[in-house]
Amino acid sequence: MNIAVCVCQVPDTASVIGFVDGTRDLSRVNEVMNPYDEYALEEAVRLKERFSGSVVTAFSVAPPSAKEMLRKALAMGADRAVLVSGTEVSDPYQTALALSRSLSSYYANTLPDLVFCGKQSTDFQSAQVPLMLAELLGMGAVAGIRSLSTSAEGLRAEREIEGGVESYDLHYPALFSVEKGLNIPRKTTIKSVIEARKKTIDIFPLSLDATPFVVMKTITPLERKKKCQFVLDEKELIRLLGEERNLL
Repeated sequence: MNIAVCVCQVPDTASVIGFVDGTRDLSRVNEVMNPYDEYALEEAVRLKERFSGSVVTAFSVAPPSAKEMLRKALAMGADRAVLVSGTEVSDPYQTALALSRSLSSYYANTLPDLVFCGKQSTDFQSAQVPLMLAELLGMGAVAGIRSLSTSAEGLRAEREIEGGVESYDLHYPALFSVEKGLNIPRKTTIKSVIEARKKTIDIFPLSLDATPFVVMKTITPLERKKKCQFVLDEKELIRLLGEERNLL
């Protein structure tokens, strides 16, 4: 069984993002594997351990600095790692397109049996890439799963919805985006880290000609200072809200 896992880099929540002359200062930002992707990778590795002969390959559309993240994926149990480089992506569609082209080329224009993604990235939290990727690959997909049962014949996935649980029966190939709670990601050992250092990370050069649908033009820091004003009575409050704040 061929299992692909899509992983990405996100800023560590403990990192400090500053602003200098109106631009972002990322000098103190530490990039880590997206936490949701760890659940996706763990599920793929568990299936590999269950089904003999399975191969788990981690894919990432990222700059060369992402090699360390991919080595963590190898240390967690992935057999191979592919870094899709040579192109900058700025929106979910471009990311999904780059992943679809790299997966199609890597598997010689066939589809892997399973594709796992994190439900969303913790930076922009759009949760759009997994389902876009499934559409581009022509695969059935379920987003945000909390339970997965697999057999040689098919798959059953469950996800929580408001007031209940949805169940889906699928056949191979299929794509799943993973929610927290599906499993508990394993910790890497010193031995697994050393072995991951010996493995080669494949570089897949890709040039995209697709125009992004979303472009982020500016980022402004949040102004946390608040103005406090005391009023004598409710009439004064109503006047301030209506005349000065236009809230009435």
